[in-house]
Amino acid sequence: KQLKPYQVNMDMLRKADKDVLFMHCLPAFHDQETTVGQEVFEKYGLEAMEVTDEVFESKHSVVFDEAENRMHTIKAIMVATLGK
Repeated sequence: KQLKPYQVNMDMLRKADKDVLFMHCLPAFHDQETTVGQEVFEKYGLEAMEVTDEVFESKHSVVFDEAENRMHTIKAIMVATLGK
């Protein structure tokens, strides 16, 4: 509950540049479709934690592109460091 003021939500994005992108390293607890999401809602009454579902599913969200690119970045680092 103490971190609620820092939650990324649409009110926050409206104050940003219109082309703002939302990135997250995943997993994100943005709804109640997971066990953790359900527990947080039951215990604290929060529908989302660090980001709202509205932001997570919005045109500003590039979380899955980021996740896909992370795999290639990790592979490149492994080749660069383990290949010597």
